[in-house]
Amino acid sequence: MSQRFNQPLSGNEMPRFSGPGTMMRLPSQPTAEGLDACFVGIGFDIGTSNRTGTRFGPRQIRQESSMVRPYNMWTRVSPFDSLQVADIGDVAINTFNLLKSIDIIEAAYDEIMAHDVAPFTLGGDHTIVLPILRALAKKHGPLGVVHVDAHADVNDTMFDEKIAHGTPFRRLVEERLVDPKRVVQIGLRTTGYSAEDFDWPRDQGFRVVQAEECWYKSLAPLMVEVREQMGEGAVYISFDIDGLDPAYAPGTGTCEPGGLTSHQGIEIVRGCLGLNVIGGDLVEVSPPYDPSGNTAILAANLLFEMLCTLPGVAPRNA
Repeated sequence: MSQRFNQPLSGNEMPRFSGPGTMMRLPSQPTAEGLDACFVGIGFDIGTSNRTGTRFGPRQIRQESSMVRPYNMWTRVSPFDSLQVADIGDVAINTFNLLKSIDIIEAAYDEIMAHDVAPFTLGGDHTIVLPILRALAKKHGPLGVVHVDAHADVNDTMFDEKIAHGTPFRRLVEERLVDPKRVVQIGLRTTGYSAEDFDWPRDQGFRVVQAEECWYKSLAPLMVEVREQMGEGAVYISFDIDGLDPAYAPGTGTCEPGGLTSHQGIEIVRGCLGLNVIGGDLVEVSPPYDPSGNTAILAANLLFEMLCTLPGVAPRNA
């Protein structure tokens, strides 16, 4: 194993309750220069419509990530053996102004994308996917998206506002930042305002997989179909933790019953292996609603699984 790659600080070198407060206790650096992948936080919840608290999500995800070890025991992938990865800290949003914050986030990701790097974002509410993909699409063109969520997030407005955590996927289509025929939404469920809530994305060309279609079964066969749908183009993973059932992830602002299991969530992310993944996010973790930290532990593991899907990560058999 080459020593030139950053490695997470081992629990055998420093107790896991101590050491740096970075994602997986990786080294930190101020920019993405020289990296293949980076973790970045956006403590943002001014786009939420109900329960706030996701501004604390990045901090708790990092805290709980100290238990995530560097080797994936099932896929036999050790991303830190072949990728240079670091935590580049948080985007300094304007916590009093949503629209200014959107501009700040886009500018921050413009700078990140000046480097040949795949960013993985610790959210933050789901509003942030809009400025992130504004930046990533400038480099990669219209993106394919694997979107896990309880909600389609395709409202035209919320309280007459065009930008909030329930509107980004409509904006992404309108701004031509995504290729609608290469967008899949998995886990959508429960009640809505009208049939259009889930039919609008279908009308655009999205594949919509409602949670009821996922009950009681493995999602590995679904992901075979998703890989065929996505083809060779650039793919972004956007994972709202409320796509999972509240039994597994109660620490979020808009819980919905009947959701995906934790292992189905992992199957979806692992099913992206082989795609041209260029980044991802894990959003809507709200620590005040889960003092146990279990939601953040699951979020940290899902982010590690996303890292393991990057092209160029090879299985290690020993």
